Amino acid sequence: LLSGADTGRFSLDNRSYRVIPQIERKERLNPDQLTNYYTRNKQGELVPLSALVTLTESVQPQALRGFQQLNAVKISGVPRPGVPLGEALGILDSISAEVLPAGFSVDYAGQSRQYKSEGQQLVVTFFFALIVIFLILAAQFESFKNAIIIMVTVPMSVCGALIFISLGFTSINIYTQVGLLTLVGLIAKHGILIVEFANQLQLEGRSKREAVEQATAIRLRPILMTTAATVLAMIPLLIATGAGAGSRYAMGLVIASGMTIGTLFTLFVVPAMYLLLAKDINQHGERLVVQD
Repeated sequence: LLSGADTGRFSLDNRSYRVIPQIERKERLNPDQLTNYYTRNKQGELVPLSALVTLTESVQPQALRGFQQLNAVKISGVPRPGVPLGEALGILDSISAEVLPAGFSVDYAGQSRQYKSEGQQLVVTFFFALIVIFLILAAQFESFKNAIIIMVTVPMSVCGALIFISLGFTSINIYTQVGLLTLVGLIAKHGILIVEFANQLQLEGRSKREAVEQATAIRLRPILMTTAATVLAMIPLLIATGAGAGSRYAMGLVIASGMTIGTLFTLFVVPAMYLLLAKDINQHGERLVVQD
């Protein structure tokens, strides 16, 4: 009588109509009028509802939603232009930790859930990529020491990119992590140029110190040209506007800053590590001659 639910249908003039028993509208506007309704007991006597129930006012949702087999409230939103999704989710997590009472938790669906799951997997992928690159370099140069010399600038370039992230220019999200993966391959190329050429110069008879100094001087121009080309290629990403500008900016900032700082370390740290760890081919060859 109050909800307007239909109890059946009837046909009239070849058309079907719903049967909705309902009291007049004026009798349904005031909740206090519910106490004036009567219902029959087992003896068939009319009993007022006021003798059976008590009216209280409360706020309830129109529908009870569920998520992961738990009662849930759905909150939808879109980050402001220029705000990465990872930063927005981080703010939401911090606010929910302060506001929500004990026993309540936050979970994600859709793109946010995909971002959370892929972001955690990408951390494992990052370290797996470092291991694979290290093993490939060790196999190529047939030396774990040469692989270590080349890879020593990778954490330095990554730290250079993380400096700009810590300063608030962007946040750690899936796009910055992809940029860090790209940065590992780009910065390792600088070390390969120096180490490979220094080994060739040693085979030609130069000392280890002379070989690495000459290799660094000769490979300086290709290294700087590679860095300049990479950084300039990131400028369109840094100044991008419109949809997806935040993700392109985050990736471009990580690669540009990491390449710039990593190149500076490459020119000084790689030669120093080469003198410290690399094999002196001339001395090794002299020992082979003595043994023969």
